[in-house]
Amino acid sequence: MSHQGKVAIVTGGTRGIGKAISIRLARDGATVIAIHVRPEAGEEVQSEFAAAGVEIQTRQADISDVDAVNELIKSVIAEFDGIDILVNNAGITRDGLLVRIKEEDWDAVMNINLKGTFNCIKAVTRPMMKARSGRILSISSVVGVAGNAGQANYAASKAGIIGLTKSVAKELASRNVTANCIAPGYIDTDMTNAMNDEAREQFLTQIPLGRPGSPDEVAGLAAYLVSDEATYITGQTICIDGGMVM
Repeated sequence: MSHQGKVAIVTGGTRGIGKAISIRLARDGATVIAIHVRPEAGEEVQSEFAAAGVEIQTRQADISDVDAVNELIKSVIAEFDGIDILVNNAGITRDGLLVRIKEEDWDAVMNINLKGTFNCIKAVTRPMMKARSGRILSISSVVGVAGNAGQANYAASKAGIIGLTKSVAKELASRNVTANCIAPGYIDTDMTNAMNDEAREQFLTQIPLGRPGSPDEVAGLAAYLVSDEATYITGQTICIDGGMVM
Protein backbone atom coordinates (compact mmCIF):
# COMPACT_ATOMS: atom_id res chain seq x y z
CA MET A 1 0.00 0.00 0.00
CA SER A 2 1.51 3.33 -1.03
CA HIS A 3 1.21 6.72 0.62
CA GLN A 4 4.08 8.13 -1.40
CA GLY A 5 3.99 11.91 -1.57
CA LYS A 6 1.32 12.23 1.13
CA VAL A 7 1.67 14.44 4.19
CA ALA A 8 0.23 12.97 7.38
CA ILE A 9 -0.29 14.34 10.88
CA VAL A 10 -0.74 11.81 13.68
CA THR A 11 -1.71 13.18 17.09
CA GLY A 12 -0.43 11.16 20.00
CA GLY A 13 1.94 9.80 17.39
CA THR A 14 4.87 8.92 19.63
CA ARG A 15 3.28 6.23 21.81
CA GLY A 16 1.20 3.08 21.51
CA ILE A 17 -1.26 2.92 18.63
CA GLY A 18 -0.26 6.38 17.40
CA LYS A 19 3.40 5.40 17.19
CA ALA A 20 2.52 2.25 15.25
CA ILE A 21 0.41 4.29 12.81
CA SER A 22 3.19 6.87 12.39
CA ILE A 23 5.71 4.13 11.55
CA ARG A 24 3.35 2.32 9.18
CA LEU A 25 2.49 5.46 7.20
CA ALA A 26 6.17 6.45 7.00
CA ARG A 27 7.08 2.97 5.74
CA ASP A 28 4.37 3.35 3.11
CA GLY A 29 6.06 6.52 1.87
CA ALA A 30 4.22 9.32 3.67
CA THR A 31 5.88 12.33 5.24
CA VAL A 32 4.71 11.95 8.85
CA ILE A 33 4.54 14.56 11.59
CA ALA A 34 3.92 12.89 14.95
CA ILE A 35 2.40 15.20 17.55
CA HIS A 36 3.15 14.85 21.25
CA VAL A 37 2.39 16.90 24.35
CA ARG A 38 5.38 16.12 26.60
CA PRO A 39 8.46 18.18 25.59
CA GLU A 40 10.81 15.22 25.91
CA ALA A 41 8.63 12.72 24.03
CA GLY A 42 9.92 13.71 20.62
CA GLU A 43 13.53 12.98 21.44
CA GLU A 44 12.70 9.82 23.38
CA VAL A 45 11.01 8.14 20.43
CA GLN A 46 13.54 8.97 17.72
CA SER A 47 15.67 5.91 18.45
CA GLU A 48 12.58 3.72 17.98
CA PHE A 49 11.76 5.41 14.69
CA ALA A 50 15.35 4.91 13.56
CA ALA A 51 15.25 1.23 14.57
CA ALA A 52 12.09 0.88 12.47
CA GLY A 53 13.97 2.34 9.52
CA VAL A 54 11.89 5.51 9.17
CA GLU A 55 12.37 9.24 9.56
CA ILE A 56 9.48 10.97 11.30
CA GLN A 57 9.22 14.58 12.39
CA THR A 58 7.92 15.22 15.89
CA ARG A 59 6.29 18.41 17.11
CA GLN A 60 4.89 19.42 20.46
CA ALA A 61 1.34 20.75 20.74
CA ASP A 62 -1.52 20.66 23.22
CA ILE A 63 -4.44 19.70 20.98
CA SER A 64 -6.97 20.96 23.52
CA ASP A 65 -5.60 24.48 22.83
CA VAL A 66 -7.23 25.73 19.62
CA ASP A 67 -4.57 28.39 19.04
CA ALA A 68 -1.79 25.82 19.36
CA VAL A 69 -3.55 23.53 16.89
CA ASN A 70 -4.11 26.32 14.37
CA GLU A 71 -0.44 27.32 14.55
CA LEU A 72 0.61 23.71 14.11
CA ILE A 73 -1.51 23.22 11.00
CA LYS A 74 -0.36 26.53 9.51
CA SER A 75 3.28 25.61 10.04
CA VAL A 76 2.86 22.17 8.43
CA ILE A 77 1.06 23.63 5.42
CA ALA A 78 3.73 26.32 5.05
CA GLU A 79 6.50 23.71 5.09
CA PHE A 80 4.88 20.94 3.03
CA ASP A 81 2.30 22.83 0.97
CA GLY A 82 -0.66 20.90 2.28
CA ILE A 83 -1.99 18.13 4.51
CA ASP A 84 -3.39 14.95 3.00
CA ILE A 85 -4.02 12.81 6.09
CA LEU A 86 -5.07 13.61 9.66
CA VAL A 87 -5.10 10.83 12.23
CA ASN A 88 -6.69 11.86 15.53
CA ASN A 89 -5.20 9.40 17.99
CA ALA A 90 -4.30 11.42 21.10
CA GLY A 91 -6.34 10.44 24.13
CA ILE A 92 -6.25 10.07 27.90
CA THR A 93 -8.20 8.22 30.59
CA ARG A 94 -9.30 9.29 34.05
CA ASP A 95 -11.27 6.20 35.06
CA GLY A 96 -13.67 5.96 37.96
CA LEU A 97 -17.25 5.07 38.80
CA LEU A 98 -19.71 7.77 37.81
CA VAL A 99 -20.51 8.80 41.38
CA ARG A 100 -16.80 9.34 42.06
CA ILE A 101 -15.66 11.09 38.87
CA LYS A 102 -14.41 14.57 39.67
CA GLU A 103 -15.40 17.45 37.43
CA GLU A 104 -11.78 18.08 36.53
CA ASP A 105 -11.37 14.46 35.43
CA TRP A 106 -14.46 14.72 33.22
CA ASP A 107 -13.20 17.97 31.72
CA ALA A 108 -9.64 16.70 31.16
CA VAL A 109 -10.86 13.67 29.18
CA MET A 110 -13.32 15.72 27.14
CA ASN A 111 -10.78 18.45 26.40
CA ILE A 112 -8.17 16.07 25.00
CA ASN A 113 -10.24 13.28 23.51
CA LEU A 114 -13.21 15.12 22.02
CA LYS A 115 -12.40 18.83 21.90
CA GLY A 116 -8.87 18.05 20.73
CA THR A 117 -10.24 15.94 17.88
CA PHE A 118 -12.65 18.72 16.96
CA ASN A 119 -9.86 21.31 17.01
CA CYS A 120 -7.68 19.27 14.67
CA ILE A 121 -10.48 18.41 12.26
CA LYS A 122 -11.64 22.01 12.04
CA ALA A 123 -8.10 23.23 11.41
CA VAL A 124 -7.57 20.93 8.40
CA THR A 125 -11.07 21.27 6.94
CA ARG A 126 -10.56 24.39 4.82
CA PRO A 127 -7.20 23.27 3.36
CA MET A 128 -8.62 19.85 2.49
CA MET A 129 -11.78 21.36 1.00
CA LYS A 130 -9.68 23.71 -1.10
CA ALA A 131 -7.54 20.79 -2.30
CA ARG A 132 -10.69 18.71 -2.88
CA SER A 133 -8.93 15.80 -1.26
CA GLY A 134 -8.24 14.52 2.23
CA ARG A 135 -8.47 11.66 4.68
CA ILE A 136 -9.56 12.17 8.28
CA LEU A 137 -9.31 9.20 10.61
CA SER A 138 -10.15 9.30 14.31
CA ILE A 139 -9.40 6.64 16.89
CA SER A 140 -12.50 5.98 18.98
CA SER A 141 -12.94 2.86 21.12
CA VAL A 142 -15.29 -0.08 21.56
CA VAL A 143 -16.36 1.55 24.83
CA GLY A 144 -17.67 4.43 22.72
CA VAL A 145 -19.90 1.87 21.00
CA ALA A 146 -20.89 -0.33 23.94
CA GLY A 147 -20.07 1.69 27.08
CA ASN A 148 -18.08 0.42 30.04
CA ALA A 149 -18.56 0.61 33.80
CA GLY A 150 -16.01 2.90 35.40
CA GLN A 151 -15.32 4.79 32.17
CA ALA A 152 -18.30 7.10 31.73
CA ASN A 153 -16.12 10.07 30.80
CA TYR A 154 -13.91 8.10 28.40
CA ALA A 155 -16.88 6.32 26.79
CA ALA A 156 -18.74 9.60 26.33
CA SER A 157 -15.71 11.22 24.69
CA LYS A 158 -15.21 8.28 22.33
CA ALA A 159 -18.91 8.11 21.46
CA GLY A 160 -18.73 11.83 20.74
CA ILE A 161 -15.90 11.20 18.28
CA ILE A 162 -18.12 8.77 16.38
CA GLY A 163 -20.95 11.30 16.11
CA LEU A 164 -18.50 14.05 15.14
CA THR A 165 -17.00 11.84 12.44
CA LYS A 166 -20.38 11.00 10.89
CA SER A 167 -21.28 14.69 10.73
CA VAL A 168 -17.91 15.63 9.23
CA ALA A 169 -18.24 12.84 6.66
CA LYS A 170 -21.58 14.21 5.50
CA GLU A 171 -20.34 17.80 5.36
CA LEU A 172 -17.13 17.09 3.44
CA ALA A 173 -18.08 14.25 1.11
CA SER A 174 -18.84 16.60 -1.79
CA ARG A 175 -15.22 17.83 -1.62
CA ASN A 176 -13.77 14.32 -1.79
CA VAL A 177 -12.74 14.36 1.87
CA THR A 178 -13.51 11.19 3.81
CA ALA A 179 -13.86 10.80 7.57
CA ASN A 180 -13.87 7.49 9.39
CA CYS A 181 -13.33 5.99 12.84
CA ILE A 182 -11.49 3.00 14.15
CA ALA A 183 -12.80 1.57 17.43
CA PRO A 184 -10.07 -0.58 18.99
CA GLY A 185 -10.85 -3.08 21.69
CA TYR A 186 -8.26 -4.49 24.05
CA ILE A 187 -4.98 -3.52 22.38
CA ASP A 188 -1.62 -4.28 24.00
CA THR A 189 -0.38 -0.77 24.90
CA ASP A 190 0.93 1.12 27.92
CA MET A 191 -2.65 2.11 28.72
CA THR A 192 -3.93 -1.48 28.91
CA ASN A 193 -0.73 -2.76 30.53
CA ALA A 194 -1.49 -0.48 33.47
CA MET A 195 -4.57 -2.59 34.24
CA ASN A 196 -4.33 -5.10 37.06
CA ASP A 197 -4.28 -8.84 36.34
CA GLU A 198 -7.91 -9.33 37.32
CA ALA A 199 -9.12 -6.62 34.95
CA ARG A 200 -6.97 -8.00 32.12
CA GLU A 201 -8.37 -11.49 32.58
CA GLN A 202 -11.91 -10.14 32.63
CA PHE A 203 -11.32 -8.40 29.29
CA LEU A 204 -9.81 -11.53 27.74
CA THR A 205 -12.87 -13.61 28.63
CA GLN A 206 -14.97 -11.20 26.52
CA ILE A 207 -12.81 -11.60 23.40
CA PRO A 208 -13.75 -14.52 21.12
CA LEU A 209 -10.23 -14.59 19.63
CA GLY A 210 -8.90 -14.92 23.18
CA ARG A 211 -6.00 -12.46 22.96
CA PRO A 212 -5.23 -8.75 22.94
CA GLY A 213 -4.73 -7.00 19.63
CA SER A 214 -1.45 -5.36 18.66
CA PRO A 215 -0.84 -1.71 17.73
CA ASP A 216 0.48 -2.92 14.36
CA GLU A 217 -2.86 -4.57 13.61
CA VAL A 218 -4.62 -1.26 14.22
CA ALA A 219 -2.00 0.53 12.13
CA GLY A 220 -2.68 -1.79 9.21
CA LEU A 221 -6.37 -0.89 9.24
CA ALA A 222 -5.54 2.80 9.62
CA ALA A 223 -3.18 2.69 6.64
CA TYR A 224 -5.94 1.21 4.49
CA LEU A 225 -8.63 3.70 5.54
CA VAL A 226 -6.44 6.72 4.69
CA SER A 227 -5.27 5.21 1.39
CA ASP A 228 -6.51 5.76 -2.15
CA GLU A 229 -7.93 2.24 -1.98
CA ALA A 230 -10.60 3.37 0.52
CA THR A 231 -12.05 6.25 -1.49
CA TYR A 232 -15.62 4.89 -1.20
CA ILE A 233 -15.59 4.47 2.58
CA THR A 234 -16.72 7.40 4.72
CA GLY A 235 -18.71 7.97 7.89
CA GLN A 236 -17.91 4.48 9.16
CA THR A 237 -16.78 3.13 12.52
CA ILE A 238 -14.84 -0.10 12.21
CA CYS A 239 -14.25 -2.13 15.35
CA ILE A 240 -10.93 -3.95 15.63
CA ASP A 241 -11.49 -5.94 18.78
CA GLY A 242 -11.16 -9.69 18.22
CA GLY A 243 -14.94 -9.99 18.14
CA MET A 244 -15.47 -8.32 21.52
CA VAL A 245 -18.33 -6.17 20.24
CA MET A 246 -20.47 -7.68 17.51
